[in-house]
Amino acid sequence: MNYSEKLSLEQEFSLRRFADQVRTLSPEQAQDLSLELYRQMMLKDNLYEELLKDYWGMTSVPMSA
Repeated sequence: MNYSEKLSLEQEFSLRRFADQVRTLSPEQAQDLSLELYRQMMLKDNLYEELLKDYWGMTSVPMSA
């Protein structure tokens, strides 16, 4: 495993707590949560793109699909 793929002990604990909570969700709640997580991932990608553009002084950074 690559170092960047490892989680800290605190992150492992948080993941375990989240997994326990997810197991109690209804299918509809799980779908809603999945959509919200995906939306937030896209927002994070947008933020990273903007940060890289600012750091490198670029006008656009190609994003993978």
